[in-house]
Amino acid sequence: MVPGDSARRIASKSIYMNQPTRICVPVCEENLIALQTAAKTAAEIGDLVEIRLDCLEGIEFEKATTSGLEVLAKSLLRPSIFTFRPSEEGGHRVADYATRYAFWSSQQPIPSARFFDIEHDVVVGFVAANKTPLSRPDWSGVICSTHDFVEMPDNLTEIYEQMANTPAQIVKVAVQADDVTDCVPMFQLLDRARNEGREIIALAMGNAGIATRILGPSRGAFLTYGSLESEKATAPGQITAEQLRSIYRIDKINEQTLICGLVGMPVMHSVSPHAHNAAFDAMNLNGVYIPFEVRNVASFFTRMVHPRTREVDWKIRGLSITAPHKASVMNCLDWIEPTAQAIGAVNTVVVEASRLLGYNTDAEGLIEPLTRKIGLVTDARVALIGAGGAARAAVWGLRQHKANVTIFARDLTKGRSFAEQIRSSCSPLEGASFADFDIVINATPLGSAGEMINQTPATADQLHDARLVYDLVYNPTDTKLLQEARKAGCETLGGLEMLIAQAARQFELWTAETADQSVMHSAASYALRARP
Repeated sequence: MVPGDSARRIASKSIYMNQPTRICVPVCEENLIALQTAAKTAAEIGDLVEIRLDCLEGIEFEKATTSGLEVLAKSLLRPSIFTFRPSEEGGHRVADYATRYAFWSSQQPIPSARFFDIEHDVVVGFVAANKTPLSRPDWSGVICSTHDFVEMPDNLTEIYEQMANTPAQIVKVAVQADDVTDCVPMFQLLDRARNEGREIIALAMGNAGIATRILGPSRGAFLTYGSLESEKATAPGQITAEQLRSIYRIDKINEQTLICGLVGMPVMHSVSPHAHNAAFDAMNLNGVYIPFEVRNVASFFTRMVHPRTREVDWKIRGLSITAPHKASVMNCLDWIEPTAQAIGAVNTVVVEASRLLGYNTDAEGLIEPLTRKIGLVTDARVALIGAGGAARAAVWGLRQHKANVTIFARDLTKGRSFAEQIRSSCSPLEGASFADFDIVINATPLGSAGEMINQTPATADQLHDARLVYDLVYNPTDTKLLQEARKAGCETLGGLEMLIAQAARQFELWTAETADQSVMHSAASYALRARP
C-alpha cells in the first residue's frame, strides 16, 4: 500500500454549492448586420454579450453609433457590455485618449445596455472632470479596464489599487501570461478584491493563463470570457463558451472543487482534459482537470503545487506530467514509486497531505490494451521503434511481462546507447524487416498530427508477417503506420487505447475511484473527431 491510500477517497460527492458563474461572449464583426447576427447567437450561449465596437469598419461604425446600438441592445436576451477598445490594448481601431474620451462623452445613453468597458486612463479623465461617461446618473455599469498584451507588469498591485480607487462598479485587469506561475498574482488579486468587497475581472491571457479563465468565477471574478468559436477569440488563450460549460463544467466549480491538470509545454493539443473531465462528470465528483502550460517546472511546483510552499489556496490534488517535464519533475517530489524510479520518469503526481508522490502509469497503460487485444505477451518477440522516454516506459512494462525486446532506431548512436542501458540489441530502422516479430510498437512521434502526419516509421513491405502493429501516436487515431499495417495484413492497436488506460490509472490514484474507460475514450474520440 502506498502512503495515504486510506485517505484517497474523495469526500466531495455532495451536491455542488450554487455559485454565480457568468460567461461573457465577445462579438467582433466588421459590419453591423454581422454584429447583430453574432450577438443574438452569443446571447443564446452566454450570460452576457460583449459588443466590440472597435471591430466595426468605416461607415458601419457610424451606422452603429448613430442608431444601431440601442436597437441591438434591446434585441438581446442577455445583458450587454459595450466596448470601444484601442489598438494598444488589443483593439482593432487606432484611438488615442482624446478620441476615446470624446467617444464616451458624446454618445447618447443606451438605456438597454447594462455595462460599458472603458479604459482606466479615460475613467480617470472623467473623474478629474467630475463627469460620468455617457451622461449616466452614476458609475454603475462601468467597467474600468486595463490590458497588457506583452507581459505581467511588475506594478500589478499598484495598477489594481489605482483602478479600485475609481468610482467604476467593476475593475478589470487582463495581462499576458508566459508561464502558468503568472496566474499566481491574478488569483491573489481575486482574493484581495473579494476580501475588500470589490467587483473584479482578473485574467491572465495566453495559453499559460487558462486556469484564470476556468477558475476565476469560483474565486470571485465577476465574469469570465468565452468565445463563440475558437477562431472568433478576441484575446490570446480565450477558449469557447461551449468548452467552458461542456468540458470544464464551469457552472459546477466552487471552492471545494478538486483541481487536477496536465503539466507540460505545450499542452493545449491534448485530449486529456476531455477524458478526465468526462470521468469526473460521469461519477458526479466535484473535480476539474485543467491544462497547465509550464516552462519552469520547479517554480510551478514551489509556487502553486507543494502544500508547504504554494502561494495559491486551492484544493490541488493531482497532476499528469508530459513532455518535457517527466524527468525533471522528479526533483520536486517527496516520494517516488519504484516503477517510476526504474523507468526514470514520472507522469503522475498525487498531492497527499503535505507531500508530493510520484508515479508512472505509462508502462501499465501500454500493457493493458495490448493484453486485452492478444492475451499474454510472455516470450513475445517485440520490435520497439524509438529510443526516447516513451520507449523507456514501454521496455519496462514489456519486460515485467517477460517479453523479448529489440530496439530499432533512426539515430543509431542514441539507439545503441539506450539498448546498452536496457541490455538489449539495437538495429537500424531504415530498411528493417519485422517479419520475425510478433509485435511492432512505434514509440516515436512519426505520424503525429502536424508536419509528421504523412510519415511512417515502417511500410507495409517491412511489416509483412508481423502479427500486431501498435502505434502509440493517438492523434490522428488512424495513422499512416496503422494504414500500412492493415495493408500488410497485421492486427492493429492505436495510441488512444494506451492514453486512456494510463489516464484511468491516474484518475484512480487521485480519487480512489475506478474510472469508466468507455466514458473517457468516447470523450477523447469526440474531441479528436471535432478537430480540423
